[in-house]
Amino acid sequence: MLFALRPPHGATHRKKRVGRGYGTHGKTSGRGHKGQGQRGTLPPPWFEGGQTPFIRRIPKRGFRSKFPEYYQVVNLEDLAKVEADEITPEVLYQNGLIKSLKEPVKILGDGEISRAIVVKAHAFSKSAKEKIEKAGGKAEIISKK
Repeated sequence: MLFALRPPHGATHRKKRVGRGYGTHGKTSGRGHKGQGQRGTLPPPWFEGGQTPFIRRIPKRGFRSKFPEYYQVVNLEDLAKVEADEITPEVLYQNGLIKSLKEPVKILGDGEISRAIVVKAHAFSKSAKEKIEKAGGKAEIISKK
């Protein structure tokens, strides 16, 4: 039955047959005379006709490392919800606070913590370290693999 389906009458049009004589779009086939576009090879859309490209005209600022370090960040307010006395990346992974054990973990100081816990991570913000130690806990840095 599906093979019998056809679009309604008048819904489709025949393909325009260019370059097939003067009665149709013959000769230049709608491409105009001379110039780069007549032969079927056009430059990419970002080509600017030979003038200095935009990306080379604008000034460059700042520094971007070829080898950036990406951290998985966890805030103190999230750590307060974990029911463990020693918090490691494995514990964070089991509680769904980080997505992978392959990337390093950084603890940030957003939120408060009221109990003494030992936190082991690859990096700490200054405020996070202060808040953990103020609550009687310990912030230990573990090496990156």
